[in-house]
Amino acid sequence: MRKHLAQTFAGLRVLLVFTVLLGVVYPLGVWTVSRLPGLRANAEGSVLVADGTPVGSALIGVDPVPADPARDPWFHTRPSASAENPLGPGDPSVSGGSNLSGDNPGLLESVTGRRTAIAAREGVPPGRVPADAITASASGLDPAISREYAALQVPRVSRVTGIPEPRLRELVGEHTSGGIGVPGVAVPELNLAVRTAVGG
Repeated sequence: MRKHLAQTFAGLRVLLVFTVLLGVVYPLGVWTVSRLPGLRANAEGSVLVADGTPVGSALIGVDPVPADPARDPWFHTRPSASAENPLGPGDPSVSGGSNLSGDNPGLLESVTGRRTAIAAREGVPPGRVPADAITASASGLDPAISREYAALQVPRVSRVTGIPEPRLRELVGEHTSGGIGVPGVAVPELNLAVRTAVGG
């Protein structure tokens, strides 16, 4: 009996020690490190603010929906597999790809529909639409697009907002990061810069 009590108390001590270590000390340590300069914005979700109001996150690419599709002033992210139509928007609370294989007729139909819709929106031949504009990212929430897709959208955004194309190309360059691999244009931050440039 004494042996069982000793083992029970030993187990409770281990439980208490690990509860304090992993339930209090470790989370407090991670939280403390996240407060270091340069890490705080990332720890808080990289929130984008306009006029003192949070308007989104630099890490989540939610495709903007214009009030009037004929006068679309925004740069668009990659498509989302959760979107019901080719031009989105997807549901930002749902993350995931389509899981359709390369030889699935549904994938070909989806990609062809997106290419046609984007070419019509941008006023270009379908052959000019880059691959990232018509293929959904694995998460469906990718905030970055290729420089080619951003460049394709510059004339439309310029026409609708009145911002000169050279200035828009500068903004695209300012929001392009090299990172590892192919440079990407941060769409949420770019759209915030466009909004600021038009005074809204």
